[in-house]
Amino acid sequence: MRNRFIISLIASLGFMLNASAADLMQIYQEALVNDPQYASARASLMAGQEQSVQGLSQLLPQVTGSGTYSRTKYESVQHTSETRYGVNLTQPLFNWGSYQNYEKSKLAVSVSEAQFAASQQELIIRVTQAYFDVLTAQDVLVFAQAQKVAIAEQLESAKRSFEVGTTTITDVHEAQARYDLADAQEYAAASDLEIKRAALQQIIGRLPDHLSPLRKGINVAAPEPNKMDTWVNYSERQNYAVAASELALEMAKRDISINRAGHYPTVDLVAGYNHTNQEREFQRSGGGTIRSDNYSTVGVQMSIPIFSGFAITSKVRESIALEDKARNDLVASRRNAAQLAREAYLGLNSGLSQIRALEAAEISSLSALESNKLGYEVGVRINIDVLNAEQQVFSTRRDLTVARHDAIMNALKLKYAAGILNDNDVQQINTLLDR
Repeated sequence: MRNRFIISLIASLGFMLNASAADLMQIYQEALVNDPQYASARASLMAGQEQSVQGLSQLLPQVTGSGTYSRTKYESVQHTSETRYGVNLTQPLFNWGSYQNYEKSKLAVSVSEAQFAASQQELIIRVTQAYFDVLTAQDVLVFAQAQKVAIAEQLESAKRSFEVGTTTITDVHEAQARYDLADAQEYAAASDLEIKRAALQQIIGRLPDHLSPLRKGINVAAPEPNKMDTWVNYSERQNYAVAASELALEMAKRDISINRAGHYPTVDLVAGYNHTNQEREFQRSGGGTIRSDNYSTVGVQMSIPIFSGFAITSKVRESIALEDKARNDLVASRRNAAQLAREAYLGLNSGLSQIRALEAAEISSLSALESNKLGYEVGVRINIDVLNAEQQVFSTRRDLTVARHDAIMNALKLKYAAGILNDNDVQQINTLLDR
């Protein structure tokens, strides 16, 4: 009677906690604001977007202004003062290196965007993984506590039976050993829960409150389409790490053109306006002269490189080697993305099979527990049989919880590998929570 009262009290408390529990979408929105890794990625995107502006600047006019003032004293002349100022403009007409650098800068912006998109998807994975790690740790702790209560009841029963002489001291010792083990498992589960909560705190900037758990008996959907080769093809074409590697290869090709342009002539339009004002004062006569000149220039300037100590040739060879590196990095990125897709696909389908098997095992283990309890009461089962049956029930429930969480994570990782993971997937998982 006392145990039923405690169970009812815990259930009521759990209901009240769930009423104010945070769900996955709320935690994700907090992570968008507070996660330092995501904030760093956002700053990198903003910095990367400036590269195209810098690349374009090399093709636009360059205007400079200058001005000087000087005063000179001589023996025969009291002093001479001179004022000069001017404005000069240079407009590139042909500069192959600057043009290629501008094209490269646009690719650099695309790389920044691809990397930021990958960071957004990684945030979804990290937040969801940390969220379900906390839920798993909570469930493991609850199962450990429930198992401890059940073993305590069995220990008391064994002690009473021993006192009246219906069982041996062995039953008491076995129950005591199981109780001590359950006590140790409870401490370990409580410690693991705190570690998982701290991991989520690193992302959202605060210790999480009570989190909404998955509803009982939810069904995790199979991948659509349910063909591994299709998902592998998606990942090889659409994964953001692959896209960034493809752009990096194009940038390496541009680097070759930029360095080869060191052998090419450059042509610039140059124009300028200058003003000179010179004043002289003579010491003996007390007179002086003032001379003022204005002149403008417009022309075309060509520069032809002749010899640079083999530096340009060396840079070309270097850029060719780096292009080969970028090409191999692209191959590695595609293979990594394909492997991620295979692992997630197989993990998801295997997880779905495990869920079905563990759901059946839960029903069977509960029936076995009831049978062993009844057999113990009538004397056809011993205490260790009941303890083993109770252990099986809690282990099955724990494994079922882990299997459901892992299946959901593999579904997200599959979409991440294919480059199609987004906020809508977080919202869909949120609908599976008990709020």
